[in-house]
Amino acid sequence: MNETRHQVTLTVNGVVREAEVPGRRLLSDCLRHDLGLTGTHVGCEHGVCGACTVLLDGEPVRSCLTFAVTADGHEITTVEGLARGEGEPSPVQRAFAECHALQCGFCTPGFLCTVTAFLRDNPAPSEEEALEAVAGNLCRCTGYQNILKAVHRAAELQAELQTEEDR
Repeated sequence: MNETRHQVTLTVNGVVREAEVPGRRLLSDCLRHDLGLTGTHVGCEHGVCGACTVLLDGEPVRSCLTFAVTADGHEITTVEGLARGEGEPSPVQRAFAECHALQCGFCTPGFLCTVTAFLRDNPAPSEEEALEAVAGNLCRCTGYQNILKAVHRAAELQAELQTEEDR
């Protein structure tokens, strides 16, 4: 049986990319298999764990629940696209490293994308807001204390960066 394939054009991490995909190809599979961006991890394949979270037009989405054809013409940011120019880690990436907010690292790409979008919208979160923001992502290793520390540290780093840029 020949499945109809669809041409999709995605702007992924600032680069226009094209792929020809079956209509039921998941965005996570398109990113990983068609575009070779393996930083997006697939955990539960049911949208529960958050490991596959990417930013679609700046908003976090579960790429294992999103068909690639629905992302046609949209902007996708994966964990590979979070770094600042020249491979300099983003404040969120830097905070996760500084605060030891990762262990095995499997869930980390989803957390990084989730926290990036959260801090863009809420640059100075309370403890409760930070906890709620990461509650949709599952981690089996860290116990979340260091992840929450990293959210607050990332907010500090972003504020420092903004102050420097405002000078």
